[in-house]
Amino acid sequence: MSKLMLINTVEGQECRICIVADGALEELYVERTSTASRVGNIYKGKVTNVEPSIQAAFIDCGLAKNGFLHISDLHPQYFPNGAKGGEAVGRKRPHRDRPPIQACLRRGQEVIVQMTKEGIGTKGPTLTTYLSIPGRLLVMMPGMTKLGVSRKVEDDDVRNQARKQLNELNLPPDMGFILRTAGVGRSKRDLNRDLNYLQRMWKSIRKHVNTSKAPAELFRESDLVTRTIRDVYNSSIDRIICDSKPVAEKVREFLNVAMPRTKHVVEVYVGQKGLFHEFGLEQEIESIYSRRVELRSGGSIVIDQTEALVSIDVNSGRYRDHSDAETTATKINKEAAEEIVRQLRLRDLGGVIAIDFIDMQNKKNRAAVEKLLRDAIKTDRAKTKVLRMSAFCIVEMTRQRMRPSLKEDIYSRCSSCHGTGLVRSSESQALLVMRDIQRAAANEDVANISVTVAPSVADRLANFHRRQICNIESGTDKSVRVHTSAEMGSEQVRIECTNNRGSVINWAQPVDTQKSASAVLTVEVESYDKWRREKEANGQEDTPQPQNTPAGDARTEQQPPTPDDKGQKSEQESGKSKTSRRRRKKNASQSKQADQDRQPAQDSQNDNQESTVPHAEDNQPDEQQSAGENSTDKQESNEESPSASRKQRRGRRGGRKHKTKAPTS
Repeated sequence: MSKLMLINTVEGQECRICIVADGALEELYVERTSTASRVGNIYKGKVTNVEPSIQAAFIDCGLAKNGFLHISDLHPQYFPNGAKGGEAVGRKRPHRDRPPIQACLRRGQEVIVQMTKEGIGTKGPTLTTYLSIPGRLLVMMPGMTKLGVSRKVEDDDVRNQARKQLNELNLPPDMGFILRTAGVGRSKRDLNRDLNYLQRMWKSIRKHVNTSKAPAELFRESDLVTRTIRDVYNSSIDRIICDSKPVAEKVREFLNVAMPRTKHVVEVYVGQKGLFHEFGLEQEIESIYSRRVELRSGGSIVIDQTEALVSIDVNSGRYRDHSDAETTATKINKEAAEEIVRQLRLRDLGGVIAIDFIDMQNKKNRAAVEKLLRDAIKTDRAKTKVLRMSAFCIVEMTRQRMRPSLKEDIYSRCSSCHGTGLVRSSESQALLVMRDIQRAAANEDVANISVTVAPSVADRLANFHRRQICNIESGTDKSVRVHTSAEMGSEQVRIECTNNRGSVINWAQPVDTQKSASAVLTVEVESYDKWRREKEANGQEDTPQPQNTPAGDARTEQQPPTPDDKGQKSEQESGKSKTSRRRRKKNASQSKQADQDRQPAQDSQNDNQESTVPHAEDNQPDEQQSAGENSTDKQESNEESPSASRKQRRGRRGGRKHKTKAPTS
C-alpha cells in the first residue's frame, strides 16, 4: 500500500500535513501559529499552591494558566528522602507507595516540569516531572534507570534483539532510554549519532536550569513539520510533496541527518489550484467537521462530543441488502468499526469514548466486530484502552488526548447558543421579559422601566403583550418603554430601571431562599373578590399581608382600616410586625368598648335601619362568625344610604360584628 505525505503551509499562519493511503485520507495534522502546541516543552516553574485534598500542586510556568501536577507525576527526587530508590523505565512507583504531596513540595519551591497535555476549556495544562527528550531513534529520560523498547513492537524476538542493541551502546549513568519503532534494526552507528544529539540537548537544558530564573522555558519542541517527519515518517511513505521550497529543503536536511541511508523522495508542488485540491482532499477535510459521517454501504455514524465524553452512534440508514437483520447489523458494524478508528485519528478525539453499535444477538458476531475494532486501533499512535463489548453492543474505550480536538481549533462557540445548537424562541423570550417587567414594577423605588430586546422579541411584545404592559402601567403608575436593537441576540435582554430623579435602580435583587412559605402574600380564593373590591374602592396599592397561621389553619383576608384608626392601620400594613397576641387582643377590646360608646348616637340617627360594622382580623377564636352572617352583613353595608353623615361612617371600625335596631316609638 503506497502512501504519500502532503505538506501545505501558509507562511507564518498555518501548516497542514496529510497522510494519504491509496487515495484515502488516513491522518491529518493541523497547527496554527496562534495556537501552536506546547506539548513536550520543558519549563522551570514555581509552586504557587499545594492542594492536599486532591494530592496535586499548581505550578507557574509563565503561561496564561498555571499547570496541574499530580502526585503520581512527581519524580522521587522531590520526595522527603531525596532521590533514593530511583525508578525504572516504564515502572513508576504506585500511588499508594508515595508520600503525601504536602510533604514533598512547598509554596515557592522551584521544579523542572514538562507539559504532557494542553489545557482544555477552563483547565490548565497537565505537567509531569518525569522528563523525556525525544530523538529520531531514541528517547532520553533523565533520572531513570534501565532501558526499554517501544510498546508498539509486539514481537518478543524483535524486542530481545532491540535490548541487545541498547546494551552495546555507551550510555551515560542515571539515564533511561527507550528504543523507538524507527530505531529497530538500525545500525549501531545510527544509534550512537542519535545518542550524541540527545546528550548535547540535555547539556543545553542543564545550562539553562542554572542560569534562568523561574518561571522560564528551558526547551521548546520542534515545529509541526519536524515533529511529523520525526514521529510519523517511515519506509512505507514513498513520496513527500511540499508546496513551499523552504519547507522542502528543511525536510530533506532533516532526513539526511536522521536517516542518511534511507531512500526518500522530496518534491515541490508548482501547480496553481492548490496541493490538497489537486488530490481531492479539501472536501474530505471539510466533512471531518460534520456531525454525521456516511458509510459506503448506506449506513452512518453520528459523533457527539462533550468536554469529557465522546458518544458515537451507529445507524443502519438505507442499507437493506440482506433479509436477515443479524447479517445486516454485523456488516454495518464491521464497516463502522474501521471508519470510527479513522475518524478518531482525523478529528484527534480523546477522553472517554462510548460506541453504540447496532444490536447483535449472536456472540460470535459481537466478538468479530470487537476484534476488528482492536486490530484497527493498533496503528493509532495515541495510547488507547478498549473494554469488552457489552450485551447491548456498547464498547467503552479511552484515547489519549494530547490537545483540544481539531474541531475546537477550527470552530469557535456561537455567541447565541454557546455551542448547544438551540436558542430560545421569540415567544418564550417575550414571556420571560414580561416576568422581569412585572418584577421590576413591583419595586416601590422604580418609576421608569426601559427594556431593550432583539427585533423579533420586541415585535412579539408589541403585538401580543401590549394589553398586559398597559395594565402594569395603569396598575402601578409606572412607565414601561420597549426598545429594539439589531445587534442583540434573541436571548439577550437589557432592563434599566430609574426612579423619579433619574437615578438607576438595582431592581434584580436576589431571592431569599430561606424565606418561610407563610411569609408569602396570599388570600383565600373565597375572599379574593372581596379583597379586590375593597382595594379598588379605597384606591390603595397595598397587597394582602401574610398571615402567620399554623399549618392547617385557613388564612383570612385583612379588612382595610378606617382613616381615623392610624395605629391599627400601621399594624395591619406591616406584614413583618412582631406585635404579640396579647397586645392585639388588648387593641381589639379597646375597639369594642369604643363602638359600644358610640352606639347610642348611631341608634338615634338611623331609624329602622340596620348597619353592619366591619371588624379587623385579630385571630381570636370568639370572633369567628358563620359564613352566612358575614355575607348578610356585607350586603347590608353595601345597601347603606350614601348620604350618611361623616360621623356615622367614622363610627364603623374594628370590633365584634353585631346588628342594632332603632328603638320603637
